[in-house]
Amino acid sequence: MRAVVLLSGGMDSATTLAEARHRGFEAHALTVRYGQRHAVEIERAEELARSLGAASHRVVGVELDVLGGSALTDEAVDVPKERSDGEIAEGIPVTYVPARNTVMLSLALGWAEVLEARDLFLGVNAIDYSGYPDCRPEYLEAFERLAGLATRAGVEGSAFRIHAPLLELTKGQIVRRAVELGVDLGRTVSCYDPDASGRPCGRCDACLLRARGFAEAGLADPALA
Repeated sequence: MRAVVLLSGGMDSATTLAEARHRGFEAHALTVRYGQRHAVEIERAEELARSLGAASHRVVGVELDVLGGSALTDEAVDVPKERSDGEIAEGIPVTYVPARNTVMLSLALGWAEVLEARDLFLGVNAIDYSGYPDCRPEYLEAFERLAGLATRAGVEGSAFRIHAPLLELTKGQIVRRAVELGVDLGRTVSCYDPDASGRPCGRCDACLLRARGFAEAGLADPALA
């Protein structure tokens, strides 16, 4: 069984790659360089693809920073820091990248057709997330339907399946699952505004959610060691 796995270099996507391998898939990892300010995640994705046994790994460039509209692609827009749980859970933050998951899933879908794979994995989460509209179950269901309509494979009767194994897990559960699957969490980078070496800021939404996850799991974050 072949699958394409979107791999960002973060904890969630690394755990998703490990989960795909655990389920017996020949996993082909796809990383998208979209002009993100936290580009160190590209390097980490390459390391993780190797360490987690990806059958292949490709990095595709899409210049979403040309469009702007997000603190992750426009350095003129500040990354929010030190927000409360209530603030993180309210509304869609400026770290939302317009149409990012749709672009990434479309690239994964195209590569899946070439590989004759019918399974796509991504590490979105609908519980401990920052309000992104493209992390919701109804979005994934809609994209799965689109895949059946917009591809030669789909029209000829081969159904695509979108897998989001972390969708309904808390961050604490994700941390524990990553440990069970042997993911080197010390090499994952979740921060929206890390330094050049990948050291997390510790104050952005992603860092706060990650810290909550390790606290819930009763473990120390190896990335901070």
